[in-house]
Amino acid sequence: MEHKISIEELENSSSKSLNIHFEEKIEGVNCVTPIVSDLTVSSLGEFVEVRGNVKGTLLLECDLCLKEFEYKLDFEIDEMFAKNALMEEYGQETELKEGQFITDLEGGDEIDIYDLLYQSVILNLPNKKVCGINCNGDKFLKEEDLSDPRLDVFKNIQIQPK
Repeated sequence: MEHKISIEELENSSSKSLNIHFEEKIEGVNCVTPIVSDLTVSSLGEFVEVRGNVKGTLLLECDLCLKEFEYKLDFEIDEMFAKNALMEEYGQETELKEGQFITDLEGGDEIDIYDLLYQSVILNLPNKKVCGINCNGDKFLKEEDLSDPRLDVFKNIQIQPK
């Protein structure tokens, strides 16, 4: 399946807009279901905007108990691309307004939707992956499993008040 959007095709479309349906698993993330996204790609003069919703289910590992659990994705995507190089001193990404960045295509003639969705999925993963509100770390966090025999000497220390 073709994952690249041609800027020329976008410019030649009657509405200067293309609707893209993406539905497949993305390499590099443990997908339970395909990542599904309906995107609208619009030409806005010197810029291209990609908007839409992204859904899917991933298999993640809990940071507390290390068990695998299913994590449902459901988020909005709104990305801007500059068709021609922006000011060279700003590098590849430039912030338009707080929290919104423009990726510079540096005169490139296409946008890689697969790569855009991969990056968006990675950025929308939780910082702390926990399988559920009641996760107590299972056996991996129990004191007896974390004990170090070298520290046994401290178990029977009696501290006498002065």
